Amino acid sequence: MSYRPKVVNVTKAGSNYNDGLYEFIAKLADGTECRVFYHRDPNWRLTNVNRLQKTPCPVCRKDFICQCMEKFSGEIHRQIDEGQWLDKLLSK
Repeated sequence: MSYRPKVVNVTKAGSNYNDGLYEFIAKLADGTECRVFYHRDPNWRLTNVNRLQKTPCPVCRKDFICQCMEKFSGEIHRQIDEGQWLDKLLSK
């Protein structure tokens, strides 16, 4: 069975409004936290996903830097978009 990320919460970590760059922390159902980078112009697009080093990687089980979450960037973006997390966070 392959790994399937499930986004349960997203918080805003930082932004550069002038350049259209945003940083969010996405918490997944298995306890993994990822730093998700977005570019706003012309449309929202996910530019990078990094796993925060709080728990081992759920894919490769490494406890250090790996690029496994990049493989799931499309799924993470889809869940953030469907859950309207960006609209909720930026309307505050």
